[in-house]
Amino acid sequence: MLNADPLFTRPTLTSPHLLSSALERFRRSASSPAEVWRMLTESYTVDLDAVAVLLPSEEPEPTWLPARD
Repeated sequence: MLNADPLFTRPTLTSPHLLSSALERFRRSASSPAEVWRMLTESYTVDLDAVAVLLPSEEPEPTWLPARD
């Protein structure tokens, strides 16, 4: 996450509708969820809980142990 710069203010997204619209716009041009997150936080000040609801984390694939003989 970026360091707060008091001389540069980013617009704040508080409405869930506006937040979801911004996420959709970034999803079209981003190649990964991490890039969507980076683009969103560089462009706007957002409520992290609201973003987490709209941009859920991906669950890792389970790694299965080999079967014993």
